[in-house]
Amino acid sequence: MALSDPLHMLPPMSMNGEYLRVTPEELARAVKNPEWALELADEIQDAQEENEPAPAEARHFTTHKTWDLLGFLLHRAAFPVDIVHGEEPLAADDWGYGPPRYLTADRVRLAADALHRMTYDQLIHGVDHSELAEAGTYPQIWDSPTSLEWARDLFTPLTTFFQAAASAVQAMLIWLD
Repeated sequence: MALSDPLHMLPPMSMNGEYLRVTPEELARAVKNPEWALELADEIQDAQEENEPAPAEARHFTTHKTWDLLGFLLHRAAFPVDIVHGEEPLAADDWGYGPPRYLTADRVRLAADALHRMTYDQLIHGVDHSELAEAGTYPQIWDSPTSLEWARDLFTPLTTFFQAAASAVQAMLIWLD
C-alpha cells in the first residue's frame, strides 16, 4: 500500500463490505437456516482466497473499506436499490458488524441495470470531500479532494459482479465484516 493511500493510517481491523452471490434455492435455504448461509459464505471466501477469480466469475466480492463511501454516493444519487446494506433481513445473528441482509434476484437485476448505466465520474460529480467528513462517512479519511477517487477501482468490478449475478438470475447476501 502506497504511503499516499489514506488506508495506511487505518488500524488493521476494519469494516469491509461483503457480497455473496446465491441461487434462489440457496437464498431460500439461507432464510430458513442462516447458520448454513454463514458456513457457505466462509467456504466460498476461503476457496476464492486461493484462486482470486475475476468479478464476473466470483461468488464472493468485497468492497473492502469503501462500502460507506459507496453508500453515501449511491444514496446521494438516489440509487434505486440499497446495494451496500441489502434490503431484506436474513438473520438476527451478527456476521461481523451487524446481521446480514439480502437482495432478491429481481432487486439484483434492477441494481445491475442501474449500475450499468452509471459511471464513477457521474457518481462523484458535484460531491465535495468535506461532505463525507460532515456525514461521518467511514473511514475518516476525507481530508483532500482526491479522497473521492478512493473507491474508483472497486466500482467497475462491483458493477461486473452484479451484472454476472443478474445474468445468472442470482440473489445476493450482503454484510459488513
